[in-house]
Amino acid sequence: MRIEIMETILIGIAGGTGSGKTTLADKLVDSFGRDEVSILRHDNYYKRHDEMDYEARTKLNYDHPDAFDTDLLCEHIRLLKSGQSIDMPVYDYTIHNRSDRTVHVDTAPVIVLEGILIFAEPALCDLMDIKVFVDTDADVRILRRIVRDVKERGRSLDSVISQYLTTVKPMHEQFVEPSKRRADIIIPEGGENIVALEMLIERVKKHLHG
Repeated sequence: MRIEIMETILIGIAGGTGSGKTTLADKLVDSFGRDEVSILRHDNYYKRHDEMDYEARTKLNYDHPDAFDTDLLCEHIRLLKSGQSIDMPVYDYTIHNRSDRTVHVDTAPVIVLEGILIFAEPALCDLMDIKVFVDTDADVRILRRIVRDVKERGRSLDSVISQYLTTVKPMHEQFVEPSKRRADIIIPEGGENIVALEMLIERVKKHLHG
């Protein structure tokens, strides 16, 4: 369904694992109605690997840019920017694969895209109007990652620590940290930074209401 709306802007919110970028994105979206701001999550665009069994999928490097279906995400962003709706894929962390479920996302004047590696992809950066990087201390980030993955994603403590040391930390240093230079704004502490959140809210209000 095509809807005539004002020009759509894309706000990218990136940062390392556990940095608070998702909290910041959610608080920004929650400050407005769904008809004003829509959200896309980079994690949902992990490539599907039905050809692999569960054991093989657990060994994939999910912290490398190649793990994502960037072409599909770019296509979905272009559709949203042109006034159309999309069906966003849904990633299931418990099976390490894309699920058969999708989430319908309507276009809106503001689209928020949040994810660890979104600034590592030039094709994605070219589609963004505002790029925000959430910068949080590494010790804080790993503690948040452990709590999240064990409590919310059904992972064992040993597997979370192993994954962090073998892929998450090296990939952060290789891809995420260098991508920070592409940001327009760098925010310490993510969703807990009230001043930064209020600045983003005001920027969105300016786009919505002039």
